[in-house]
Amino acid sequence: MAVISPPSAVQPAPLVDGIGRRISYLRLSVTDRCDLRCRYCMAEDMTFLPRSQVLSIEEMGDLAERFVARGVRHIRLTGGEPLVRRGIDMLAERLGGLIGRGLDELTLTTNAMRLADHAPMLARAGMRRINVSLDTLDPQAFRHITRVGDLDLGLHGIAAARAAGLAVKINMVALAGLNEDQLLPMLDFCAANGCDLTLIETMPLGEVEADRSDHYVPLHQFIAPLRAERSIWPVDKATGGPARYFAIEDSPVTLGLITPLSDNFCSTCNRIRLTVEGRIYMCLGQDDHVDLRAALRDGGDVDGLIDAALAGKPRAHDFHIERKSTPAVARHMSATGG
Repeated sequence: MAVISPPSAVQPAPLVDGIGRRISYLRLSVTDRCDLRCRYCMAEDMTFLPRSQVLSIEEMGDLAERFVARGVRHIRLTGGEPLVRRGIDMLAERLGGLIGRGLDELTLTTNAMRLADHAPMLARAGMRRINVSLDTLDPQAFRHITRVGDLDLGLHGIAAARAAGLAVKINMVALAGLNEDQLLPMLDFCAANGCDLTLIETMPLGEVEADRSDHYVPLHQFIAPLRAERSIWPVDKATGGPARYFAIEDSPVTLGLITPLSDNFCSTCNRIRLTVEGRIYMCLGQDDHVDLRAALRDGGDVDGLIDAALAGKPRAHDFHIERKSTPAVARHMSATGG
């Protein structure tokens, strides 16, 4: 059982890092487990954390409330795959209750394998939009990339989310040799199904069997087929995350680009990540962290540790895809929270 500090009349200090960036976005990993094994993200045989090392649903709620009290306006639930976590409905309901009371928005990123069963619950909890990871519309390529995934399940989940009133943005990782031919079909799918699309460069996190540099493609190259057919231009849109957004000629789809390698966005970073273990990693691409779990359970100085994490947040990550098979950090994205 977490030890909760008594209420205080003193307004908690806002979250500002050592170089003056205001932190307003919490990415909260609710599990390191996933029901897929995407080749660019995870090894085929993964070892997951034992239950004793992960935060309880109640502890996650306590920490999230503490972050909101200190100025977090957006929370995204991540994993692993957040919908495999038992109790996700209770956490979503608790955090949804903060909307309008300090929190502006609660969202979630999912692979959609279990989305059909959970979409109504997410909408009831107060979510208005979610992200769905979907790298291809080709069933065989989908099975190859995910190793175990069923494309039809994902598409059914997207349809269920739309039916529940959730706006859906598709997240597509650009993978040379695996889905370079899928951008235009994906744009057509998004236009037909009322979804937006964000493209993401693959990131060197965690050991995987393949050499990521074999599949890395910068987004300016990945979108070349689109530019050959249509004009695109930047639009003034912000969702709290790192994407830059573009309108597409003769298309209702808003296109987002996330470029951690070819054009990093660290100077405007407004995010902090809390892992399922209760660790704050000061940067996705570095190993420095503070551990909140023990302090939370023993009545320690949680806010002091948060301040220490902010003070140590680096100016930029250290991603270099040309390092071949050596990742920037040993932990997988699923252990940090996407």
